[in-house]
Amino acid sequence: MKNISNQLATLLSRAGIFAGAWVATAAHAVNDLPGGPAVNQLNLHPAVTKIAEEQQWLHWFMLILCTVIFIAVFAVMFYSIWKHRKSVGHKPATFTESITVEVVWTAVPFIIVILMALPATKVLVAQKDTTNADLTVKVTGYQWKWGYDYINGQGEGLSYISTLDSSHRAMSDAGKPAGDNYLLKVDNPLVVPVGQKVRVITTANDVIHAFAVPAFGIKQDAIPGFVRDTWFRAEKTGDFYGQCQELCGKEHAYMPIHVKVLSAEDYTAWVATEKKKQLAKADDPSKVWALDDLTKRGEKVYASNCIACHQAAGKVAGPIKALDGSSIVLDADKSKQIAILLNGAGNGAMPAWKQLSDTDIAAVVTYTKNNWSNKTGQIVQPADVLAARK
Repeated sequence: MKNISNQLATLLSRAGIFAGAWVATAAHAVNDLPGGPAVNQLNLHPAVTKIAEEQQWLHWFMLILCTVIFIAVFAVMFYSIWKHRKSVGHKPATFTESITVEVVWTAVPFIIVILMALPATKVLVAQKDTTNADLTVKVTGYQWKWGYDYINGQGEGLSYISTLDSSHRAMSDAGKPAGDNYLLKVDNPLVVPVGQKVRVITTANDVIHAFAVPAFGIKQDAIPGFVRDTWFRAEKTGDFYGQCQELCGKEHAYMPIHVKVLSAEDYTAWVATEKKKQLAKADDPSKVWALDDLTKRGEKVYASNCIACHQAAGKVAGPIKALDGSSIVLDADKSKQIAILLNGAGNGAMPAWKQLSDTDIAAVVTYTKNNWSNKTGQIVQPADVLAARK
């Protein structure tokens, strides 16, 4: 009896712990996030494209139809079992087949399948029609961020990387989530105009990723060496969120998607501003930088791209190697570290960073060679990185 009481107390204690953890987790999400997940959400995201609306209509149509079929079939089955049971004296029939029954249970499912297939095929064909796009954006998946390149349309030539906001990564590391957009805030969202057809071309640099925004009704795998595409036309302005929907590695949870839909006028102004910024950032790879200037720039590059794995102090445990005191970082042959940044290492554990500019790579290498206890005095110039790319 005493053992039973102890076991019961243990079970109640565990139940209390689980209940407390659930309540604590639920408390983090205080309000619904417009364009993103809602608190205690049970239904699909509110649709902001025609395709998403049709997908939701199909969802409910199929659900209701299948529910009706389920109820009808099981009602007939249970009625037959109850009405014709042996205990009430029912005698089994002696016929072996019925042409009428055979025809009915063949024709009715066939008609139901056709009724389900016609609207589904219509929506599927519309989803794949990426012709006559007003704007084309190439989306490249990296471990673990997104690269956006504007290929055609207004904004052609713009290119940038979108990464999880560093403050949200810090909250995750500290185990103190906060805010309705927790792990969904990025530094550079994908910006598109409202009411225009946007073609999204997906590919990947390392492993399989998936570009998905539920409010738009789109989900397209991004596969290394392949080019896939999808499209959307947002019908209202605002911020809309998604996440990578393939298990792409240990940082999979930190690869959000943020799409900002602007009015035509605001989008035109954004394009003009971004082009000015990119012109200002365009560096001459032959420029010779001073150590202090490269180190300051490298610190910013490190904070945006490297700090998630290597941490601010450059000392980590486990499979990720420390940069403070690293033999490769301290090596006088700077080409070794440049090669790792350009090509990656450890079978993808250290991703390639070819998408960074020559100046950014030179800056971050110089920063690691002259930070913490690594006081080497070595300088890596953009020309060194440019030569290594060839």
